Amino acid sequence: MNKVYPYHFHIALDGSGLNGLEGRAGVCLFLFNPDDNSYAYNIKYFDGIGGGHSLSVNPAGTHGYLGNTGQHVLLYDASTGCEVARQSTLPYETADTSLQGSTHAVWLSDSEFVIAIGENFYKFDIDDLSRARKLGPHGVFLPHAIKLTTGGTHLVYGSMDNPAMGADGEARTVGFFDLSTGENSVVKLPATCWHIATHPSEDLVHAVSFRVLPQAYRDYHDWAIASYKEYAFEIDVASTKVTRHWVASRDIPAHINSDIVVSDTELIFCNGASQTIVFIDLESYARYRIIDERPDLNQLLNNKREIASQVADGFSRGSPVPDSRHFLTALRVSRYAILDSVYACQLSADQSLLFTANRGLNHITIYDYPSNDIRLRIKMPDIQEFTDAPLHGDRRLGFHHGWLRG
Repeated sequence: MNKVYPYHFHIALDGSGLNGLEGRAGVCLFLFNPDDNSYAYNIKYFDGIGGGHSLSVNPAGTHGYLGNTGQHVLLYDASTGCEVARQSTLPYETADTSLQGSTHAVWLSDSEFVIAIGENFYKFDIDDLSRARKLGPHGVFLPHAIKLTTGGTHLVYGSMDNPAMGADGEARTVGFFDLSTGENSVVKLPATCWHIATHPSEDLVHAVSFRVLPQAYRDYHDWAIASYKEYAFEIDVASTKVTRHWVASRDIPAHINSDIVVSDTELIFCNGASQTIVFIDLESYARYRIIDERPDLNQLLNNKREIASQVADGFSRGSPVPDSRHFLTALRVSRYAILDSVYACQLSADQSLLFTANRGLNHITIYDYPSNDIRLRIKMPDIQEFTDAPLHGDRRLGFHHGWLRG
């Protein structure tokens, strides 16, 4: 008799290394049964695809979309992780920069999904990826995380800073796209927000700042972490105005966020640079609490190969002589851990379990929510078991954004 797993945790994989935007592309399916804490997993990497970043699954639970920075559409079987279909996006529009990929998707039905390509949104059908329909311009630099508003009337999306615009490429916007009219509107903000989430019952959007600096003051492709204060914004969909916002001083470990989710009481987001998961109280939009996954000395000693890889990648992104501030900032933001951390963070539908994936330590942790007690922590296998990665190199799978069914 086949084991039943009520929870299916999908995690995008970009391979080992610091810059996932230039890495491999794959999928990890992690299955979990809370009755006995049993689990299973399946891991796939795809040839000819780069920069695996985020994923989402259609309402029927049959097809998954693997967003990436490699200008491809890739669909996979949501039960096995195997590839179903792929399509280059370059026949539709080119990109200003190789970082401009269709990194996130919104499913409108079991067969239709929307992604950003170039300057516009396009609607695809899984049965014919070669004939997408252009919906209209998005109006921002590089659309990133995309969600359907709670009312279902608009797409809402963050934006990356644009390397093609040099030092003028800082985004500082969140966009809205009206699905009925094809028109967009842009909310200007004091800080760039790559990632957003919608409220489970109210037509509100939450955006969390993602603050970086261009290397040598001009290169947003190999961006550097900024040790600045971070923001969370609550935006009303009807008025497209900020209604409330939260500010974290730069010494609060809330830097370089990834997944953002919203419970009935809290805004929750994980932070790859700061090794934390932050929970902001929605009632006050002021009080907060933190899960700290910063590795201890023993964990760091057990990850020497990963630290060496991260240090080498850091030096390959910028010169330590003119850009020494960037290296010092990265050390300070990481609290001298020299490893990145939690990139996937998803809340179960009944809000009883919080699923997370730690990129730096290559483990998956399930927390009881809202107590945040650890229910299960699993050290995942090495990337060398699934790819031709060097046998004595970095062992991390490369966890990035996650998606959860159950």
